[in-house]
Amino acid sequence: MTAAPYHDPPPRPALTVLGAGVMGVGITVLALGHGLPVHLVDIDPERLGRAADLVDGELRLAELMGALPDGTPPGSLATSLSLKAVAGATTVVEAVTENAAIKAAVLSEVSGLVRPGTPLITNTSSIPVDELAGALERPEELVGTHFMNPPYLIGTAEVVRGARTGDPAMAAVAALLTALRRRAVVVRDAPGFVTSRILHPMINDAARIVEEGTATAEDVDALMEGCLGHPTGPLRTADLIGIDNLVDSLTVLHERTGDDGCRPTGLLLRLVREGRLGRKSGSGFYDYT
Repeated sequence: MTAAPYHDPPPRPALTVLGAGVMGVGITVLALGHGLPVHLVDIDPERLGRAADLVDGELRLAELMGALPDGTPPGSLATSLSLKAVAGATTVVEAVTENAAIKAAVLSEVSGLVRPGTPLITNTSSIPVDELAGALERPEELVGTHFMNPPYLIGTAEVVRGARTGDPAMAAVAALLTALRRRAVVVRDAPGFVTSRILHPMINDAARIVEEGTATAEDVDALMEGCLGHPTGPLRTADLIGIDNLVDSLTVLHERTGDDGCRPTGLLLRLVREGRLGRKSGSGFYDYT
């Protein structure tokens, strides 16, 4: 019997993640925990300096919670302070702040640095993908994902196909999510897509109820958990998202839909002014210190 010819297994996707904030770190942890190498890029040296410790701590937490596959050695982590690090990337995930102008500027620069055909994935909770695609040299290479926080605990990701997103970019994001053992649900491009268009106005309403004195944050969350089956309650969810990120997303929704229910309530704006941004700052609707 003739032995079947040996073929090398297909290479594992390698990620370049742009942005070492909450979501950039979370996506990095998810990828490393599934054995993928990651190059994490951020132009802020202080934030990038903290990132390695944050990634290490969250990797340990993910392992303790059984959120990573058994027996898979973690991928290697490299960091860089320059966007020029994307030049040789095979897949780029942009996870900078939820601001359309900043995202467009970063994606525009990256599009000019990567090889043609390199998929660019924007992780956004609310900004239409085609709005960002207009800044790229090759708009067909851009596709949207919306990973929930923390990405290593949530097994489904929203995938957003823009009007100009090409089939190769869709195939690349599908391959990446398969490697990460995540279920992809593809939706049409629109402000807030599905999850944020439903969840963020609901959180805004929950904050308005607290602001009006109808109930405390604890009571709102207890009722939403106990009566309606919400797993954490909307205001604990706000603290997990980051209240500044939530306000940014609501502002995008309000500006692009005209829905007044998406105008950030005064309580959310006050918490941001006071630096009470949720878990990442130590306090928000709840105290984490």
